[in-house]
Amino acid sequence: MMTRENLENNQVWLYVVVLAAAAGFGLLIPDMARQLDGTISVVIAVLMYSMFSQIPFTALKQSFANRRFIWALLTVNYLAVPLVVWILSALLPDHPPLLLGVYLVLLTPCIDYVIVFTALGRGNEKLILMATPILFLTQLLLLPLYLWLFMGEAATGIVEPGPFLEAFIGLIVIPLGIAIAVQLLARKAPTGHSILTFSAWLPVPFMALTLFVVVASQIGKLSAYMDLLIQVIPIYVAFMVIVPVVSRFIAKGFKLDTGSSRALIFSGSTRNSLVVLPLALALPDEVSTLVAAVIVTQTIVELAGELVYIRLVPGLLLREKTA
Repeated sequence: MMTRENLENNQVWLYVVVLAAAAGFGLLIPDMARQLDGTISVVIAVLMYSMFSQIPFTALKQSFANRRFIWALLTVNYLAVPLVVWILSALLPDHPPLLLGVYLVLLTPCIDYVIVFTALGRGNEKLILMATPILFLTQLLLLPLYLWLFMGEAATGIVEPGPFLEAFIGLIVIPLGIAIAVQLLARKAPTGHSILTFSAWLPVPFMALTLFVVVASQIGKLSAYMDLLIQVIPIYVAFMVIVPVVSRFIAKGFKLDTGSSRALIFSGSTRNSLVVLPLALALPDEVSTLVAAVIVTQTIVELAGELVYIRLVPGLLLREKTA
């Protein structure tokens, strides 16, 4: 019998199969695949709700319980990571849509499957779970600031406020509001608890569905950008090599225990591709395909990297301390 834990623990292999199927579908049946464009917003909206429903917003006060870990988490994600991203982005062409995609995905820490990967890597996943409200709210506040610092007027020239704001409200604010309402209802009524329990099953299948509709509908458009996408892959790989080492030293500086240190490494290294994807798809048509492709490419590289992380982080980078 399939349990939610089994589904979550095997999600990476599910995504690999889905990505291969989506690529084949998009290339072999392009006309039908392009019709999936109209389903992307609906699928992403359900995915956003499903992810937000698992974030303990009603326990936000408890998120600050381990202040040393929270300060380390904020230091890694909003000081160390932006510095690494700024240095690595200097190696990329001065092409604003390309840079926007890289900045959107690398400057936002993951709030969903990082919890599962932290557990698989024998880190303290409960700390990450409790910190997700803080990570979500802080990235929404700080992302515009970092885009302005890194790109200046180039970002404002790409992002049209109207569609961008519409996507933000429809695909992030409304699903977030519904998720919080369900959490509040779950504290008072069995119906709310049942809805929340059912919602916990949705993130993995809807992430797989999102990957399928996005990749299948967009892959036929990517040939014109392949030379740019090839250039971002080494940047993503370098990011996944550098950030765990940096996070390891920051964890040591904050004197975190082994489980907390591993959690810090996974948080710093795992990015929030699916929350920023709706914002990429809201960009003008001439740049949205490239920006979305840059983000999805990061997801593919990251999923492969996580398979390495769950072995190397506990086995090499941060072993259990022995007496």
